[in-house]
Amino acid sequence: MDIDRVSAMEVGLTVGDSIERLEATATGFGFVEFGLAEAADVPERIDDARLQAACDELGLALDIHLPFKQDVATPVSEINDAIVEYQRQLLSWAGSVGARKAVLHGTVRNPSDVSLRPTFASQLADIVEAGRDEDVEVVVENVGHQKLGLPLSVLGDIATEVDAPICFDIGHAYMEDGNEGIERFLRKYGELVSHLHVHDARKRGDTHLPVGAGEIDYELLSTQLGSFDGTVAVEVFTDDVDLLTDTARRVATTFETDSDY
Repeated sequence: MDIDRVSAMEVGLTVGDSIERLEATATGFGFVEFGLAEAADVPERIDDARLQAACDELGLALDIHLPFKQDVATPVSEINDAIVEYQRQLLSWAGSVGARKAVLHGTVRNPSDVSLRPTFASQLADIVEAGRDEDVEVVVENVGHQKLGLPLSVLGDIATEVDAPICFDIGHAYMEDGNEGIERFLRKYGELVSHLHVHDARKRGDTHLPVGAGEIDYELLSTQLGSFDGTVAVEVFTDDVDLLTDTARRVATTFETDSDY
């Protein structure tokens, strides 16, 4: 499998760590992004056979989201070594269940400590390489609006430095720096974007809304990314299938892509 990019844009659905949600909501999508929770017994607690059977039955490819709260870099080298080893184990599991991509939050213990940025770059490079060993593309996600997230431009520069593919979360970028920040990031780093998280947001704090319910200018995606040939995951926090498919349809329309939604 060529893990650099898929040959044409695919629209999928994030389903958290719930196989039940996958079974109930993912019909008609091209893939699911299955989340690994924060429990200490991940991935042992996951029913691999059921996960794979659900994907097979619905004709879905599988991507995963690595644990949300795990720092990528800290000031302590021994902890950093353990983080890479932990992610390596998760990526080995991801490869064993046929996952194509793995989303990694771009976090450090203290984002304002510029001395940690080279450490983050080294950690990210090692985790990306661990993914390649398992034929899983690790894509680093922008979470600069959160306490431990690196700012958009810093994440983009580091991803460029270590040749790491990016998961661009348009809602997170909007919460951090508005539509102007989305445009700047995509104009400078768009070539590295392999995976998108799509949802809408409002500056007052609402996020993961259906596209069209918030303030994000979605035309920026097609303007800056052109004919995007990566993967697009609908990350709307609802189990209402009509709302999920409406967001998929709107995003496909933005890219002028034919859709069955």
